[in-house]
Amino acid sequence: MTTATASIDRSSFLRRVLLVDAATCVAMGMFLVLLAQPLAPMLGLPASLLEIAGTSLFPIAVFMAWVATRSAFLRSGAWLVVAGNVAWIAASGLLLLRLGSTVTPVGWAFVTLQALAVAVLAVLEYRGLARAARLTQLASLQ
Repeated sequence: MTTATASIDRSSFLRRVLLVDAATCVAMGMFLVLLAQPLAPMLGLPASLLEIAGTSLFPIAVFMAWVATRSAFLRSGAWLVVAGNVAWIAASGLLLLRLGSTVTPVGWAFVTLQALAVAVLAVLEYRGLARAARLTQLASLQ
């Protein structure tokens, strides 16, 4: 196996997870932007916050897809995605703490479940990065 092939094979799991993450960002972004007005009272969150959160997901998705599709995989880009996911999770928790009394039970469930979904993706991306690092070490020993 050549070094170029090993490089692509090594990160294929991570590339797939990044593409799934990008796709979920697009889907959630569309959901939040298109349905912000009807969701706001149901969730107890401001419609403007839902719209801004949804809109912010589109460039994030583009970046994730860009990182996932580079022929020379950008490990630093993947780490940035993981860090961004961790920041999103923290912001979700802070949002609930700050707006807690106005957020409905459905809103609490919505924010919590989307944060858990982001956490799962962050863990998978982290594992993909760790796996790629181990395979790089093994390849350098050969």
